Amino acid sequence: MGALDPILWKTISSPGRLGYSVAATNPADGDPGVSKCLVRPATRGDMPYVTAIYGNFVATSTATFESVPPDESEMERRRRAVLDRGLPYLVAELEGYIVGFCYASQFRPRDGYRFTVEDSIYVRPDCTGHRVGSTLLAQLILDCVLEGCHSMVACICGENARSVALHASLGFQQVGLLPEAGCKFGEWLRLLIMQRPLR
Repeated sequence: MGALDPILWKTISSPGRLGYSVAATNPADGDPGVSKCLVRPATRGDMPYVTAIYGNFVATSTATFESVPPDESEMERRRRAVLDRGLPYLVAELEGYIVGFCYASQFRPRDGYRFTVEDSIYVRPDCTGHRVGSTLLAQLILDCVLEGCHSMVACICGENARSVALHASLGFQQVGLLPEAGCKFGEWLRLLIMQRPLR
């Protein structure tokens, strides 16, 4: 592997598989170091919090096309499926609380897609502005590089400007757009596809 992507170095200071921390910024006053965002591999004990975060997105937003919030056992089954493929499943802690999670999964099931992964990332709405999303996604990208993945795809449901901006800031580019790809809350929603090379 060559030199580390400079975009990722702008986001994190000490990458590592066991987790790392980055000084967060208080969006109200701009003072650095108000709190630390720690990103680490998710454990079984994190799943009640992960389940609650995701369930809120399912129930209240168009960030996912899922319409019924999965229970904790289903979320743990999904985590295990990610880990069984040798892919990362991460959580972010802010002031000791789980405030976000992300993971990579194989983009499509057929064998030829095995080097392309899709990211999923969810951050508590009340914790935006603390670089939680960028810290999570940067570590996910690094972990997938270490696993030998070739590219990462983001499939962004509906009009989600924040997610588009997050992915663009870490080197993703739009490669496709499917209008009216899904329906939720009685509304037809597009699917925006972004992609980032990992090699």
